[in-house]
Amino acid sequence: MADLENEKMLRKIADSFRELAATVNSQTVDMEVAPFSRACSFVSPLFGCLGIAFKFAEMDYVAKVDDLVNASKSITTLNVMVDRDIEEKCVRKAGSHTRNLLRVKRGLDMVRVLFEQILATEGNSLKDPASKAYAQVFAPHHGWAIRKAVAAGMYALPTRAQLLRKLNEDEASARIQMQNYVASCGPVILYIDGLFTSRELGVDW
Repeated sequence: MADLENEKMLRKIADSFRELAATVNSQTVDMEVAPFSRACSFVSPLFGCLGIAFKFAEMDYVAKVDDLVNASKSITTLNVMVDRDIEEKCVRKAGSHTRNLLRVKRGLDMVRVLFEQILATEGNSLKDPASKAYAQVFAPHHGWAIRKAVAAGMYALPTRAQLLRKLNEDEASARIQMQNYVASCGPVILYIDGLFTSRELGVDW
C-alpha cells in the first residue's frame, strides 16, 4: 500500500466515477468499456483495506475487473459487449463479460452503500456499516457458508481511524470524496442495470 502515500485513492475513485456519471447524464454517448474498467480498477485496493471479511469480494472483484480491462482492448462499449454475449448465447456462463459486469456492478454498489453507512454513522467501528452493506448487496447472492465466513471476518475489520490512515485521508477529506462517489456511482449503477433490464436479462442471478 506504499503507493497510497503519493496518491489519494478516494480522490481517484471519486473523480473517475464523476466522469462516468457525466457520460451517463449526457445521454448522447454509450459508456465505453475502457474508462469504465479503469475506474473500477481504482476501487480494487479499497477491498484490500477492509481486511479478511471482504477477502472473497476482493479476489472476485479484481478478477472480474481484469476481465473487463482485457475486453476493452477489443470491445468498444458496454452495449456492444452485452450484445455480443447475447449473440454467442453465453450471457450467464461463468467467465462471460456480461456475467462479470454484473458481479463488478455489485462490488461498486457494495462500496456505495458502505460509504453511505459510514457517512451516516458516528463512532470508530466499521462493523455496522460493513454488515449493512454486505447484507444489502452481497448476502442475497451468497450461500450459508460464505455468509458465515463474512460474519466472522467482520470482527477483524479495521477501525474507521485505521481505514482513513490506510487511505491517507483525514475525516473531512474522506467525507467529501465518499459523498462524491455515492453521488456519481448511483447513475452509473442505474445505467448498468438498464443494460440488463432493457434486454430482459434480469439482474438477480
